[in-house]
Amino acid sequence: MTPTDKRAVLAKRIRARELVIAPGIYDMISVRIADKQAHPALYMTGYGTVASYLGLPDAGLASYTDMVHRAGQMAAGSNTPIIADADTGYGGLLNVQHTVRGFEAAGIAAIQIEDQEFPKKCGHTLGRRVIETAEMVEKVMVACDARQDPNFLIIARTDARTGLGLDEAIKRALAYREAGADVIFVEAPENEDEFAAVAAAIDAPLMANMVEGGRSPLLSRERLSELGFAVAIYPGTGFTAAAAALEQAYRCIRDTGSTDTLEAPLYPVTEMHNLMGFESVWDFEKKWAK
Repeated sequence: MTPTDKRAVLAKRIRARELVIAPGIYDMISVRIADKQAHPALYMTGYGTVASYLGLPDAGLASYTDMVHRAGQMAAGSNTPIIADADTGYGGLLNVQHTVRGFEAAGIAAIQIEDQEFPKKCGHTLGRRVIETAEMVEKVMVACDARQDPNFLIIARTDARTGLGLDEAIKRALAYREAGADVIFVEAPENEDEFAAVAAAIDAPLMANMVEGGRSPLLSRERLSELGFAVAIYPGTGFTAAAAALEQAYRCIRDTGSTDTLEAPLYPVTEMHNLMGFESVWDFEKKWAK
């Protein structure tokens, strides 16, 4: 599908509030694997992308250029619509405009912008501080105005829950919806009742962040759908599973000098060749062999 087609398909489903569950992607191997599984959407996790690309924490250290470049690679390598984490919009209002236009041109289907102060922090860590509501409202308005495709969705995230409480987070979310945000993302509700309160208070497509070991409980597909959530992301599942498998594999090599006793499953080499597109290389070589 073209980027326009991918955006249209995703936007239609989210606006209808049909639950879209999106696994996190963070590098091109994760993109390829997730893409072939026919998920309705993928989520380009900021935490995982910064960690895999720069080896740094998700603490405002990656630039717009770092992230939009990676987003373009992921979008070009996937037939699945991608939702991208765009942090705070990487600065002020002019930066937000530039960010929206850049991610849209890169082929992304939707972006998430949050109301944290810069430098931002991962949404399931402590010490997050938020900007004034009015400042974020302006960011949302600029973001909506900057897009060329009306199906390029703007997701407004508030990180106010952890530091300022649920009532303030809901109040901010309502203001961001009024400013034009297509999807509302209240980060880190701390129990199922808080998820229900968010859903009851906000008449908009809602996003839920399912982080294993994070501040929020993991709700089932059925419960999220019952509450009326439109998107559920699993940003960390892929890279934490990969990290655990790598740790086990590398330790086995260090301790035994072999992989004969490795218990972690290995992706078959022949399937990896297919995943990465070697068949087309071999076909090309056959066609042009002298």
